[in-house]
Amino acid sequence: MSGARFHLSHEAAQLLHLAAQGVLLPPRRAATKDDVLHAVHAMGALQIDTIHVVARSPYLVLWSRLGDYAPVWLEELLAERKIFEYWSHEACFLPIEDYGLYRHRMIDPGSMGWKYSVKWMTERRAEVEALVEHIRANGPVRSSDFKRTDGKGGGWWEWKPEKRSLEVLFTAGRLMIARRHNFHRIYDLAERILPGWHDGMMPSMDATQRTLQRKAVRALGIAKASWIGDYFRTAKSKPVPDPETLADEGLLLKAKVEGWSAPAYVHPDLEPVAQAAQDGLLEATHTTLLSPFDPVVWHRKRAQELFGFDYKLECYTPEAKRRYGYFTLPILRRGALIGRVDAKAHRSDGVFEVKVLHLEPDAHVDEACTADIAGALQRLAHWHGTPKVAVTRTEPRGYRRVLQAALKQPALTQS
Repeated sequence: MSGARFHLSHEAAQLLHLAAQGVLLPPRRAATKDDVLHAVHAMGALQIDTIHVVARSPYLVLWSRLGDYAPVWLEELLAERKIFEYWSHEACFLPIEDYGLYRHRMIDPGSMGWKYSVKWMTERRAEVEALVEHIRANGPVRSSDFKRTDGKGGGWWEWKPEKRSLEVLFTAGRLMIARRHNFHRIYDLAERILPGWHDGMMPSMDATQRTLQRKAVRALGIAKASWIGDYFRTAKSKPVPDPETLADEGLLLKAKVEGWSAPAYVHPDLEPVAQAAQDGLLEATHTTLLSPFDPVVWHRKRAQELFGFDYKLECYTPEAKRRYGYFTLPILRRGALIGRVDAKAHRSDGVFEVKVLHLEPDAHVDEACTADIAGALQRLAHWHGTPKVAVTRTEPRGYRRVLQAALKQPALTQS
């Protein structure tokens, strides 16, 4: 590749990615609320999911980077208007400074697929507008403020009418999430949450695409063109403009990675880190568990190409067809993805259950590695308020006793 600023080994590319994502090194001090905000900025998007067999995903993603911290800080940042919610990779917490980058999606909500219903807005316009006026007159609302009368409940097509209207208004940008209470959304008029905003402040579509593409490369640390569009869901395959164009303009730096036929790109902000990676000066010392919705693993093909780790969230797969479990947490150990844990927090009993821990077939697991895994499990369990770690099963099976001994806790279940 001509004009490459960096020539990196595959391992150096892995380390550069983990450095950009904030999971290369363990936290050096106790976390603060500002660290939560910094992490959201560094990732560019913190995906939201409500499954809570362990901590809900956004809290877990932050824990992987910050260690012990107060989850309430995330809600406080939302209420303080330092972050906002909208559709990015999926539903995400986003830096408030990036609001303008998502206005093109809001003003063309019909392009957002299932997230918006043109038919609903057309057929129920009077009801939708009445809901807007209700919020204008009475203040923010929750979906639970409206009682359903049809006895149904469930997904999008069985939401009560007010909930569906709230969601289409949110996707169209007329409503924003003012705050959350017990993780439930509280909706208010966008004009009240961002009173100084007007669409004359919105960047052009071209500027938006360029900025989001560069932000994706910045968050990824190093990126093939085929990885870029997925990060903020700006393109299904090839990003626009071509990243080569941005590289020619000096807005991205070119890199060559050993074993990659495709060119790679680095954001100029990360030039010193990329140089350190090239010079062999980066070292991964962090061991942690990742959320299934962590940016490190949320793109299956990228996780395979970068780490040789085939990861799929199986909570939507019928139980009989699951290979690893309902909500498996990848194990990141000193720069490598070496396994996954299907876990469940039994909060009332104070027990963090490792239902099954699978090690990768090629994982080299010695005493030091086991100590790292045990330490990560203990830290997560302690932060979660379930300090007893119970290992039910491991693959390979003989590893269970080794791990339980490293946890320095009596086995609470039998093989």
